[in-house]
Amino acid sequence: MCAHHNIQQTTDNWKEVEEFAKKALPGQIIEFIEECKKEANPESKLIKILQLVQEHYGFLGKTQMDAVAQLLQVPMAKVSGVATFYHFFRLVPRGKYLIRVCLGTACYVKGAERVVDKLKEELGIQFGETTKDGLFSLEGTRCLGCCGLAPVVEINEEIFGQVTPDKIPAILEQYSEKETEAQ
Repeated sequence: MCAHHNIQQTTDNWKEVEEFAKKALPGQIIEFIEECKKEANPESKLIKILQLVQEHYGFLGKTQMDAVAQLLQVPMAKVSGVATFYHFFRLVPRGKYLIRVCLGTACYVKGAERVVDKLKEELGIQFGETTKDGLFSLEGTRCLGCCGLAPVVEINEEIFGQVTPDKIPAILEQYSEKETEAQ
């Protein structure tokens, strides 16, 4: 279906829209979209395009998703639908410190759920969210391969083992102090 060609020809301000969209994305992603548009079903590459955008920016912002929709000539509803359907896409920036709590069997049995509850309480966020100050993001994960240390919390690849809810404030404080010292 080549309907996107008709849209470009009948949209009065296509050049302005295209120019704005191209300013919102890096050159390599624009080039990839242009290559996709030469194929029979360019929209079939939408997930790959969104992955590239997320790799570049760390998340999928509204401006970037709109640019993808315009350049690929697909409805914004389709782009945002794909972005919200797949769990690996993030619509908000990640915090400086990514906290991942292992929810695998060993960690779960040894109290990971209570650790998660304490983290949510201390940070004021849910899984997939970032604190207002941009410092912390919180995610659950299946297994970090440290079952002997269960329950396990990972912060930017630093592993904390045998974590209990009462240890959470001190762990978070280490990272807050790093920020205070850096300022």
